[in-house]
Amino acid sequence: MTDAQSVEKPPAGIPMVRAIAMPADANANGDIFGGWLMSQMDLAASNLAGRTSHGRCATVAVDAMTFLRPVKIGDEVSVYCELLSTGRTSMKISVEAWRRARIGTEEYRVTKAVFTFVAIDAEGKSRPITEPSNT
Repeated sequence: MTDAQSVEKPPAGIPMVRAIAMPADANANGDIFGGWLMSQMDLAASNLAGRTSHGRCATVAVDAMTFLRPVKIGDEVSVYCELLSTGRTSMKISVEAWRRARIGTEEYRVTKAVFTFVAIDAEGKSRPITEPSNT
């Protein structure tokens, strides 16, 4: 399938993280390391998880990440998150990373995954997700 046949639009809303891929984040061919991209996704998802849990949280799982397209040096990477579900202590967050070439206007999804977070206390033990206090 060509890019013209698979036209997609980024999710609605503002990205949780937006970054420019730099030379230090790339291999010798100019392709950005998957680990760098995954760390941007984890950062974005942890932002939403922290807001949702009203405190500290930790990544406990990442489900089915597939890299669909490369990210090159100079590309703008935007990471969008959506809260899928919450449990007593955990949250599942859908995360999508999109790229836009430095001199282009078209955006392409480069990867997606579901991240699972657990709300934790000061000792690193799981804690219930609570509503913010008004004090």
